[in-house]
Amino acid sequence: MADEGGPSVAARDDLAGVVDLFGWLTRAELSRALSELAFKRRAEVDGDAIDAAIDLAVAEYALVPAPEAALSGGTGADDDEADDADGTASAATALAVGPAAFPTLPEGAEDLPHILDVPDRGVDREALADAVLDRLREEAVAAIDEGDAERLEALADVTYDVEAWAPVDVDPVRTRILAEADGDA
Repeated sequence: MADEGGPSVAARDDLAGVVDLFGWLTRAELSRALSELAFKRRAEVDGDAIDAAIDLAVAEYALVPAPEAALSGGTGADDDEADDADGTASAATALAVGPAAFPTLPEGAEDLPHILDVPDRGVDREALADAVLDRLREEAVAAIDEGDAERLEALADVTYDVEAWAPVDVDPVRTRILAEADGDA
């Protein structure tokens, strides 16, 4: 299902499938992989659509920025690139499969390891889970401060995904989110 012309859930799961194929990818590497898939399908590459799909996957926790401590197996883009000033992921940001994803491989993706020059990589799930929980807390506080009921609802759903995905205690965050959403805080 598309979100008013935006990328579909299936598209986000396809992004997660591509990332899962490698363990983790930088945003730039994922963008290149998606461009390669489009080329193989003889489709036009729409860089803005790729960026929007990645942004949505990150916003919805299908892909998550991974801290360096959670990564093994080499680097992607220049390590001195950082997140942009507005907090969005830069080209060098490492992305891993997040708790809200059901990774699927899009058609032709099995050839990507032969096309992209990416070393074998891995993700320390415990370190990644801690980073995701920290992000969830920060986003919950921001949504509470902004009175963003829609975002609070989405984050409440994410707490259940995180709980099923990793052995972390999300109950305090979920309790706070639900209290705010219900107006009990």
